Amino acid sequence: MPFLGQDWRSPGQSWVKTADGWTRFLDEKSGGYVGDISSFCKKDDHNKENLFNSLNYDIAAKKRKKDLLNNKAKIQYFHQEKWIYVHKGSTKERHGYCTLGEAFNRLDFSSAILDSRRFNYVVRLLELIAKSQLTSLSGIAQKNYMNILEKVVQKVLEDQQNIRLIRELLQTLYTSLCTLVQRVGKSVLVGNINMWVHRMESILHWQQQLNNIQITRPAFKGTTFTDLPLCLQLNIMQRLSDGRDLVSLGQVAPDLQVLSEDRLLWKKLCQYHFTDRQIRKRLILSDKGQLDWKKMYFKLIRCYPRKEQYGDTLQLCRHCHILSWKGTDHPCTANNPETCSTSLSPQDFINLFRF
Repeated sequence: MPFLGQDWRSPGQSWVKTADGWTRFLDEKSGGYVGDISSFCKKDDHNKENLFNSLNYDIAAKKRKKDLLNNKAKIQYFHQEKWIYVHKGSTKERHGYCTLGEAFNRLDFSSAILDSRRFNYVVRLLELIAKSQLTSLSGIAQKNYMNILEKVVQKVLEDQQNIRLIRELLQTLYTSLCTLVQRVGKSVLVGNINMWVHRMESILHWQQQLNNIQITRPAFKGTTFTDLPLCLQLNIMQRLSDGRDLVSLGQVAPDLQVLSEDRLLWKKLCQYHFTDRQIRKRLILSDKGQLDWKKMYFKLIRCYPRKEQYGDTLQLCRHCHILSWKGTDHPCTANNPETCSTSLSPQDFINLFRF
């Protein structure tokens, strides 16, 4: 470094850092020099050239890194903004959305529950949202969720059907809310805590209404289920996909109790819901040394998910990415629109919005 008392910025003098340390030399106009000026200038030109190339390389590297980050951000943004379109009714209006809450609001499930073919589908979707997706909904979507749930409960109270199904839904939702309310203050729920406490009280009230419901007997007198031939009764029982319905039906009359214990009936029920490999892992023998298909069924449902069956499901067009109910036309531009449609289960519908 320049020594004290000497201004290195004085005219005709320059200090340059070299490999040997700081060197002072004079400009040609001053007529003096310190050290070998020619050799130093050559070395200085070489150093400046290397420095210039190094700077260009650093700038190019930074630019490539910046472009790479921008490209990644664009790709991520593209995936986050992946639009799925929904077609309502027979109109040609398309609504774009990229979150589960937007889809839940725009698909208008309130009218879907009025259709008996879509009722179980909507209830299953409400149950899946209550289990794990409730916090992903916006405030408007959560309010819409509760409104749809209230309409579902009112429909069950009026029709006196699907009571057990709605009881399980309400119990699942109440359990989830109890867990989420305990985490208040951690941005888990949208809205005031008092509002959610009021909603939980509404759920308890609905549960009480379902428990107090009284099934009324039909007024007409005619042929009943027990008046049918046994083979026809057994054929009807084979249409039931839930083993709990068979148990409930067997409690109606002693004759139905005998039919509900039929081994072939429970065997077909197990084979419908579960694979052969799953069944082999849960074999249970009765006292007579035969397979106890009834006990095996209830053991299997605790270990594996049952096969879901719905009268009507949402369809996804793989060509134009439109969601619509089965049997509803949409403005598809594919040559064969029928081959582009894919049936979505409630879980598949939720998976569409997981990025």
